[in-house]
Amino acid sequence: MAQQSPYHRVLLKLSGEALAGATGYGIDPDAADFIAEKIQHITSLGVQVAIVIGGGNLWRGEIGQKRGMDRTTADHMGMIATVMNGLALRDALEQRGVETRVQTAVEMNTVAEPYIRLRAIRHMDKGRVVIFSGGTGNPFFTTDSAAALRASEIDADIVIKATKVNGVYSADPKKDPNATRYTTLGYDDVLQQHLTIMDMTAFTICQENGIPIMVVNFWGEHDLIRAIQGDESVGTIIK
Repeated sequence: MAQQSPYHRVLLKLSGEALAGATGYGIDPDAADFIAEKIQHITSLGVQVAIVIGGGNLWRGEIGQKRGMDRTTADHMGMIATVMNGLALRDALEQRGVETRVQTAVEMNTVAEPYIRLRAIRHMDKGRVVIFSGGTGNPFFTTDSAAALRASEIDADIVIKATKVNGVYSADPKKDPNATRYTTLGYDDVLQQHLTIMDMTAFTICQENGIPIMVVNFWGEHDLIRAIQGDESVGTIIK
């Protein structure tokens, strides 16, 4: 398959809410198919794809913490939610003929493979999509951190953070009509301007390992594909 992208291997970070559809909660099969279609298009470009998806559509740890739940318990529940999302997305991809594997940092061998770095790379070398679920396997870390960690481990060329906005702005564009969108930022620019891209642990992992971060509107008709093809103008790239 001819390579039609400057990237050999990408890690796509999705929020759990992307699976929720219009309801904002749960798993919507139509939303899963919408995501699967975009990922199928990426693989058709000859790009190896790994995915980390959150679990906020099913459970958010802070909800439990506000009710007095132990933080570790709440985070473990969130990790399990990401596995459920991973299984749903795998099914949607398989229905489209995209061979997919789910690996989880939380051991549940009858449900998904354990996370094994070299096995994941081997899957991608064979053209399979790999979904990393279960976060890092540890409480107190977000799925952003899991995305940055896995991207470093598998030597991903870029982390693409799929959001509802077309990049990083100087202020909230919904509140400030004068907010301007950045097309390119340096890691130090993000720190100095206190811009929120990923949580600080995740951002630091990417910075220390020299992994670019691309923030792109996942819901834009062609934005994700253009970003994968190397068009840095469709979102914001931090490098």
